[in-house]
Amino acid sequence: MSSTNGGENAALLRSGRVIFAMVNAALAVETLVMVHDHSHSLGPQYDVLPVLPWLPAIPWLAYLFGAVWILCSAGLLLEGTRRASSWVLGALLFVCTLVLEVPKNAANIGDISLRTLVFEPLSMACLAFLLPGRDKIPAFLDRASRYLLAISMIIFGVDHFLALGFIANLLPGWIPWHVFWVAFFGVGFIAAGISIALDVLLRWGAGSLGLMFGIWVLTLHLPRVLGLYGIPGAPHNPNEYSSLFIAAALWGGLWALAGYQRSPARN
Repeated sequence: MSSTNGGENAALLRSGRVIFAMVNAALAVETLVMVHDHSHSLGPQYDVLPVLPWLPAIPWLAYLFGAVWILCSAGLLLEGTRRASSWVLGALLFVCTLVLEVPKNAANIGDISLRTLVFEPLSMACLAFLLPGRDKIPAFLDRASRYLLAISMIIFGVDHFLALGFIANLLPGWIPWHVFWVAFFGVGFIAAGISIALDVLLRWGAGSLGLMFGIWVLTLHLPRVLGLYGIPGAPHNPNEYSSLFIAAALWGGLWALAGYQRSPARN
């Protein structure tokens, strides 16, 4: 690999790690804020926090989860603690996905919204596992995380076609050709998922997909949170903040993945 490509990979890796870590810290802070608000209003035993991974609003559980999440996010920024932090964060998100989200989707397997709530935290868990870099994690964890991440991206792509009209209506009016862009990004999801699974053109597949999420952050999610699109209640809706942070986390995590250096085959 040329020195130019090596420098570009390193830059992608660094920027992706920083974005991923900072956004996870933001999600942790949102968790702590929301559990405080909910514990003073709705009954916690009947409520869930509108924050990834949609924890029950049980104060001690949410405070513990948020505290661990913040510590892991900070640890991702430091070389000496990055691997341990990524494994703890990945395991935390993975277990929460299995325990909290999979049963809901299993009860209504055709619900695209519930399916999305499974594969968003699963994708973030996989990206957390991969964050230390290819040569610093076991080969089985690298392969398993890439395969699960690839499946998630392919499912997102298929769902773009299953909900073509609905997703097209979510795009702001100043963007032309709504249906075309939804279909285009659906194909992009599927192609990038195959690239990640096969480890073929990984830098281009993950990097392009990360760029797509970055564009969505800047053109769709951030303006909604700021109230620029005139959507009633959007600036005060915690779900809008969660969607913003999730998209940004996938942006950063995929760019970090794109910065992987290709290494000799391992057993």
